Amino acid sequence: MGIKQLKPQTRKTIIAYAIVILAFIAVTVLDGAGLISNSLSGQLVPICAYVSLAVSLNLVVGVSGELSLGHAGFMSVGAFTGVVVAGWLSYAGIESDLLLFAISAVAGAVIAGIVGFLVGIPVMRLRGDYLAIVTLAFGEIIKNLLNNVYIGVDAAGLHFAMLSDSSALGMSQGVILINGAKGAVGISKISTFLLGIIVVLITVAVVLNLMHSRDGRAIMAVRDNRIAAESVGVNVTKYRLIAFTVASALAGMAGVLYAMNYSTIVPSQFDFNQSILILVYVVLGGMGNISGSIVSAAFLTVLPEVLRPINQYRMLLYAIVLIAVMVVPHTKLYQRAADALRRRFRRVPPEPELAQEGGEADA
Repeated sequence: MGIKQLKPQTRKTIIAYAIVILAFIAVTVLDGAGLISNSLSGQLVPICAYVSLAVSLNLVVGVSGELSLGHAGFMSVGAFTGVVVAGWLSYAGIESDLLLFAISAVAGAVIAGIVGFLVGIPVMRLRGDYLAIVTLAFGEIIKNLLNNVYIGVDAAGLHFAMLSDSSALGMSQGVILINGAKGAVGISKISTFLLGIIVVLITVAVVLNLMHSRDGRAIMAVRDNRIAAESVGVNVTKYRLIAFTVASALAGMAGVLYAMNYSTIVPSQFDFNQSILILVYVVLGGMGNISGSIVSAAFLTVLPEVLRPINQYRMLLYAIVLIAVMVVPHTKLYQRAADALRRRFRRVPPEPELAQEGGEADA
């Protein structure tokens, strides 16, 4: 059975996984052949993080149909949670990078999911512009709270302080893990491209399985027609909250991957602009289109690095590409070409046999 004979749902799932796996194989081969520059190689983990963020935000924006502008806030919760957990375990003597990353990623996803659930309880009762503004506000609140958090670890365990400075931790000896607005310093860089691909595959698997489940169909029913969904007994707030919480947890896991790729991160990195950037990936890839989110996030993350040789015009060309991607698909020439390609690859049903001449037609 060819891929064209599969159900559309199965076909889209296979394509999404195939894009990720083929990209990993291609990059691994090119890197082994020395055809990837050091600067581009350093972007591989952030690309995986942004792909995961775009896919998870698509669950809210595309599948649930709600506009969220606070995704970077949940990313920051996961990032700083992962830094604290990894630093604590490292101080306790755990040396396995894989184990440190796995525990940190789970902790980051759980804490970000809890924060997303608590934020979503009041937020998911709003719609449209009101929802966008409130999620933006919560993202900024999370960033400013992190600016005032001080966490350290010593032989006695973790020490926590707020609205003060690192001296309030009361440690004679130990390691400061989060130093307020200065962020987290001395992070162990344990993220790798392989771990990034695993995080992407987990994110894609969770989102696709949710979309194709009973809960996913209820979420899309609320998106398509809220009144009709309510009339058949669908709890609108419940299913919107499920999508928002799952997306927050996945954003937290992506935040851990992102943070563990740098030696230092600060709360100001996870601001409003970061949320808008992730939203751009989702919109350009297509609302509800998981494969599109994967491709757009990877392409638009790599593009500024590819254009670096023409540094003076780099961001100008980046902006032109964004405009072209949004405008060109709506032109008649593009639509005709797309229709022609669809007809070219669409399965054509066999023609019915003509009745034989001489009266073998229906009586």
